[in-house]
Amino acid sequence: MRLLPHPLLTPILAVIWLLLNNSISPGHILLGVLLGWLIPLFTLRFWPEAISIRRPWVLLRFLLLVLHDIITANLAVAWRILRRPEHLQPAFIEVPLALESDLAISFLANTICLTPGTVSAQLSQDRRTLLVHALDAPDPAAVLASIKSRYEAPLKEVFEAC
Repeated sequence: MRLLPHPLLTPILAVIWLLLNNSISPGHILLGVLLGWLIPLFTLRFWPEAISIRRPWVLLRFLLLVLHDIITANLAVAWRILRRPEHLQPAFIEVPLALESDLAISFLANTICLTPGTVSAQLSQDRRTLLVHALDAPDPAAVLASIKSRYEAPLKEVFEAC
Protein backbone atom coordinates (compact mmCIF):
# COMPACT_ATOMS: atom_id res chain seq x y z
CA MET A 1 0.00 0.00 0.00
CA ARG A 2 1.35 3.37 -1.01
CA LEU A 3 1.60 6.19 1.50
CA LEU A 4 -0.17 8.65 -0.79
CA PRO A 5 -2.66 6.57 -2.83
CA HIS A 6 -4.44 9.48 -4.55
CA PRO A 7 -2.08 12.46 -4.81
CA LEU A 8 -4.65 14.69 -6.54
CA LEU A 9 -7.44 13.86 -4.10
CA THR A 10 -5.43 14.84 -1.00
CA PRO A 11 -5.10 18.57 -1.80
CA ILE A 12 -8.66 18.68 -3.18
CA LEU A 13 -10.05 17.30 0.09
CA ALA A 14 -7.87 19.69 2.10
CA VAL A 15 -9.16 22.68 0.11
CA ILE A 16 -12.76 21.48 0.46
CA TRP A 17 -12.24 21.23 4.22
CA LEU A 18 -10.94 24.80 4.34
CA LEU A 19 -13.85 26.05 2.23
CA LEU A 20 -16.40 24.26 4.40
CA ASN A 21 -14.90 25.79 7.53
CA ASN A 22 -14.34 29.19 5.94
CA SER A 23 -10.99 29.41 7.68
CA ILE A 24 -7.31 29.22 6.80
CA SER A 25 -6.04 29.03 10.36
CA PRO A 26 -3.01 26.77 10.89
CA GLY A 27 -5.15 24.25 12.78
CA HIS A 28 -7.68 23.96 9.97
CA ILE A 29 -4.92 23.70 7.36
CA LEU A 30 -3.27 20.90 9.35
CA LEU A 31 -6.58 19.11 9.89
CA GLY A 32 -7.52 19.53 6.20
CA VAL A 33 -4.22 18.05 5.03
CA LEU A 34 -4.53 15.23 7.58
CA LEU A 35 -8.07 14.41 6.43
CA GLY A 36 -7.02 14.75 2.79
CA TRP A 37 -4.34 12.15 3.40
CA LEU A 38 -6.25 9.76 5.69
CA ILE A 39 -9.55 9.56 3.78
CA PRO A 40 -7.97 8.27 0.55
CA LEU A 41 -5.67 5.99 2.56
CA PHE A 42 -8.53 4.33 4.48
CA THR A 43 -10.91 4.18 1.50
CA LEU A 44 -8.37 2.70 -0.91
CA ARG A 45 -10.00 -0.74 -0.89
CA PHE A 46 -13.32 0.79 -2.00
CA TRP A 47 -11.87 2.27 -5.19
CA PRO A 48 -12.74 -0.26 -7.90
CA GLU A 49 -10.13 0.83 -10.42
CA ALA A 50 -6.95 2.81 -10.56
CA ILE A 51 -7.52 6.38 -11.68
CA SER A 52 -5.57 7.27 -14.75
CA ILE A 53 -5.87 10.82 -16.10
CA ARG A 54 -4.64 10.61 -19.66
CA ARG A 55 -5.03 14.27 -20.60
CA PRO A 56 -4.82 16.60 -17.55
CA TRP A 57 -5.13 19.79 -19.62
CA VAL A 58 -8.35 18.50 -21.18
CA LEU A 59 -9.61 17.80 -17.65
CA LEU A 60 -8.77 21.35 -16.57
CA ARG A 61 -10.57 22.76 -19.64
CA PHE A 62 -13.53 20.46 -18.88
CA LEU A 63 -13.73 21.68 -15.26
CA LEU A 64 -13.68 25.32 -16.40
CA LEU A 65 -16.39 24.55 -18.96
CA VAL A 66 -18.56 22.89 -16.30
CA LEU A 67 -18.08 25.86 -13.96
CA HIS A 68 -19.12 28.21 -16.78
CA ASP A 69 -22.14 26.00 -17.59
CA ILE A 70 -23.24 25.90 -13.95
CA ILE A 71 -23.21 29.69 -13.73
CA THR A 72 -24.98 30.29 -17.05
CA ALA A 73 -27.50 27.48 -16.43
CA ASN A 74 -28.37 28.98 -13.02
CA LEU A 75 -29.16 32.28 -14.68
CA ALA A 76 -31.08 30.64 -17.53
CA VAL A 77 -33.19 28.47 -15.21
CA ALA A 78 -33.97 31.42 -12.94
CA TRP A 79 -34.98 33.52 -15.96
CA ARG A 80 -37.24 30.76 -17.34
CA ILE A 81 -38.91 30.16 -13.98
CA LEU A 82 -39.46 33.84 -13.25
CA ARG A 83 -40.77 34.71 -16.70
CA ARG A 84 -43.18 32.00 -17.76
CA PRO A 85 -42.89 28.61 -16.11
CA GLU A 86 -45.99 27.40 -17.97
CA HIS A 87 -43.98 27.53 -21.22
CA LEU A 88 -41.34 25.08 -19.97
CA GLN A 89 -41.06 21.90 -22.01
CA PRO A 90 -39.61 19.22 -19.73
CA ALA A 91 -38.39 15.99 -21.30
CA PHE A 92 -36.68 12.72 -20.50
CA ILE A 93 -33.78 12.09 -22.85
CA GLU A 94 -31.95 8.80 -23.32
CA VAL A 95 -28.23 9.41 -23.72
CA PRO A 96 -26.42 6.47 -25.34
CA LEU A 97 -23.03 6.21 -23.65
CA ALA A 98 -19.71 5.87 -25.40
CA LEU A 99 -18.02 5.84 -21.97
CA GLU A 100 -17.07 2.50 -20.46
CA SER A 101 -15.26 3.19 -17.20
CA ASP A 102 -17.36 3.53 -14.06
CA LEU A 103 -15.43 6.65 -13.06
CA ALA A 104 -16.09 8.41 -16.37
CA ILE A 105 -19.80 7.48 -16.29
CA SER A 106 -20.02 8.73 -12.71
CA PHE A 107 -18.34 12.02 -13.69
CA LEU A 108 -20.81 12.46 -16.55
CA ALA A 109 -23.86 11.70 -14.40
CA ASN A 110 -22.67 14.06 -11.66
CA THR A 111 -21.80 16.81 -14.12
CA ILE A 112 -25.32 16.61 -15.55
CA CYS A 113 -26.77 16.84 -12.03
CA LEU A 114 -24.56 19.82 -11.16
CA THR A 115 -25.81 21.78 -14.15
CA PRO A 116 -29.14 23.41 -13.21
CA GLY A 117 -32.04 22.35 -15.40
CA THR A 118 -30.84 18.79 -15.93
CA VAL A 119 -30.61 15.74 -13.72
CA SER A 120 -29.37 12.19 -14.29
CA ALA A 121 -32.33 9.96 -13.52
CA GLN A 122 -31.21 6.40 -14.23
CA LEU A 123 -28.35 4.35 -15.62
CA SER A 124 -29.43 1.30 -17.60
CA GLN A 125 -28.54 -2.18 -16.33
CA ASP A 126 -26.04 -2.69 -19.16
CA ARG A 127 -24.46 0.73 -18.41
CA ARG A 128 -24.94 1.83 -22.03
CA THR A 129 -27.72 4.42 -21.58
CA LEU A 130 -28.19 7.29 -19.15
CA LEU A 131 -31.69 8.68 -18.68
CA VAL A 132 -31.58 12.46 -18.22
CA HIS A 133 -34.42 14.79 -17.27
CA ALA A 134 -34.26 18.30 -18.71
CA LEU A 135 -36.38 21.06 -17.22
CA ASP A 136 -36.78 22.82 -20.56
CA ALA A 137 -36.00 20.88 -23.74
CA PRO A 138 -37.93 22.21 -26.72
CA ASP A 139 -35.36 20.34 -28.85
CA PRO A 140 -34.33 17.11 -27.05
CA ALA A 141 -31.88 16.27 -29.86
CA ALA A 142 -30.00 19.51 -29.18
CA VAL A 143 -29.78 18.69 -25.45
CA LEU A 144 -28.48 15.21 -26.34
CA ALA A 145 -25.90 16.63 -28.77
CA SER A 146 -24.77 19.17 -26.16
CA ILE A 147 -24.28 16.49 -23.48
CA LYS A 148 -22.37 14.25 -25.89
CA SER A 149 -20.06 16.98 -27.20
CA ARG A 150 -19.59 19.22 -24.15
CA TYR A 151 -19.35 16.58 -21.43
CA GLU A 152 -19.00 13.01 -22.68
CA ALA A 153 -16.34 13.59 -25.35
CA PRO A 154 -13.84 15.35 -23.04
CA LEU A 155 -14.42 12.76 -20.30
CA LYS A 156 -13.69 9.96 -22.76
CA GLU A 157 -10.51 11.76 -23.75
CA VAL A 158 -9.44 12.22 -20.11
CA PHE A 159 -10.29 8.84 -18.58
CA GLU A 160 -10.35 6.33 -21.44
CA ALA A 161 -8.04 5.40 -24.25
CA CYS A 162 -9.47 6.88 -27.44
